[in-house]
Amino acid sequence: MPAHELTIGQVASRTGLSVSAIRYYEKEGLVFAHRNAGGQRRFPRSALRRLSFVIAAQKFGFTIARIRDVLSELPEDEAPSAKAWHAVALEFRADLDRKIAALEALRDNLEGCIGCGCLSMKNCKIYNRDDEAAREGPGPRVLRGI
Repeated sequence: MPAHELTIGQVASRTGLSVSAIRYYEKEGLVFAHRNAGGQRRFPRSALRRLSFVIAAQKFGFTIARIRDVLSELPEDEAPSAKAWHAVALEFRADLDRKIAALEALRDNLEGCIGCGCLSMKNCKIYNRDDEAAREGPGPRVLRGI
């Protein structure tokens, strides 16, 4: 086995992920492997960086689809350049800034609810009288961005 390739067990050991999680991420197109003559997966060393990024991004609440979109801009089988990682970081930073702003808005709107104990729907900042928000479409409409 070439020194630049890793078995799935080695990837699991280095990332702390289970083998089944690595297979799942491979199926989802977040990491890539080729098969050797015996049919075993062989991962490029760059898979360690990609999987570490996946772990971190999921901890911050990013979906697999969003992570896949961002990683699709990076090379599959080699370490990306510093410039490429910088572009990914800027893109995720913008997403994180939006999440932070939404969380701050949620925190500020819920502060009144904590004080009132939900006894007064007239003063509630998130109250949805007569389901008015339904006109804007499905899903949560009052507390957007969370």
